[in-house]
Amino acid sequence: MESDEEVKKAQTVEARARNISHNVRCTECGSQSIEDSQADVAILLRKLIRDEIRSGKSDKEIYKKLEDDFGETVLYAPRFDLQTAALWLSPFIVAGAAAGVWAYQRHRRRTNVHIMALNLVRGVPLTPLEKEIMLDLLIPPPPPPWWSSWLGKFSKS
Repeated sequence: MESDEEVKKAQTVEARARNISHNVRCTECGSQSIEDSQADVAILLRKLIRDEIRSGKSDKEIYKKLEDDFGETVLYAPRFDLQTAALWLSPFIVAGAAAGVWAYQRHRRRTNVHIMALNLVRGVPLTPLEKEIMLDLLIPPPPPPWWSSWLGKFSKS
């Protein structure tokens, strides 16, 4: 019967192996991790990972070996380097552009050219109440949502 230490060591090896296997793409399937795949190459890679862990290698060394043997595409999380910078930064660039468009539209809505011109002609800025009245008069109402006209077609039938 195995001792508690051996059982804990086996559980640690198994947990590390599963963690690494979830982050490695099956080279045969492509869309599955080697942990989920039943392809022959996936079974061999899982065995290789367990053997590497038992030999005392770190997770980083195992990932490096897999990457050297099978290429960078075998890992689900590509490294951050010059070639993958666009991939990693694109969500931030898109979010920044969307925030910029939103801020610009909000700024345009708040600074009405007519009110600015009226301030210049009068020489005195409008009071908040006058500004609110002017904005109510000058800003057209927002267009109805697209679904109201679409739903209107069906409700008339």
